[in-house]
Amino acid sequence: MRVHTFLTECLFLAKCVHAVLKQLQDILKEASRRFSMPSPGLCEGQLKQENFILGSSTMDQVKGVLTLQGEALTQADINIKVAKSSQVMHFAFRDDKQWKLQQIQDARNHVNQALQLLSSRDESYTFKTGAEVNKLMDAVMLQLSRARNRLTTPASMTLPELAASGLVKMFTPPMPGDVMVNFYINLSKLCLTVYQLHVLQPNTTKNFKSAGSSVLHNPGAMFEYNNTKFEVSHVHKVECVVPWLNDTLVFFTISLQLCQQLKDKISVFSSFWNYRPF
Repeated sequence: MRVHTFLTECLFLAKCVHAVLKQLQDILKEASRRFSMPSPGLCEGQLKQENFILGSSTMDQVKGVLTLQGEALTQADINIKVAKSSQVMHFAFRDDKQWKLQQIQDARNHVNQALQLLSSRDESYTFKTGAEVNKLMDAVMLQLSRARNRLTTPASMTLPELAASGLVKMFTPPMPGDVMVNFYINLSKLCLTVYQLHVLQPNTTKNFKSAGSSVLHNPGAMFEYNNTKFEVSHVHKVECVVPWLNDTLVFFTISLQLCQQLKDKISVFSSFWNYRPF
């Protein structure tokens, strides 16, 4: 009787495992496709260009239009109202420049690594133990968690790192030394942060304390760059939702739930699977 139960449970679990793996592959292929959506009527390698309007309110100090193509910002057109003079400054990406969003690139790479793990165990493969299935699920879940974290957790940067980044060389006309910008992804949103600075005079720097690393620095943050001390006077953040990034986060959540559900089933049946009746 126990042998019969063992064989029945093993057969059920083996079929269940491959059914879940197939479902995971289908979901993650759809997620991967979102990262490289071709433009209608164009070749597969030609990615769709999407325009996003930032700061549509008339009261906004910062307005802009960003063009996203896959993982790269290919165009940016930004208007910044200077706090003191109310003068509007206009900047755009140089024609020969585009800015890669490393978060999107990394998330896509983690999704593809998860797909490679799943494809290494096709329907002809026979799992020997429940522990082997758990090991595969843990590896897939690690990649999916890393993919999700890249989109939900923007990188912290110091203000000197931001001042030295390649972004300052992207624009025409060149941005003045008292303005800095940063682009990043937060969940399903494309974000633009603008920092307006003022130079600290030597006789006012006795209480100078350099700010640490952060995703978003507040007014009053101080830093030193090229032997000059600055203080952030104004911070403006504008953002917009990228629908396909929202889709991918949903796919990650569903996939992680499927992995955990399979692990839960394995734990229930592991005593049968690991039993050796002969």
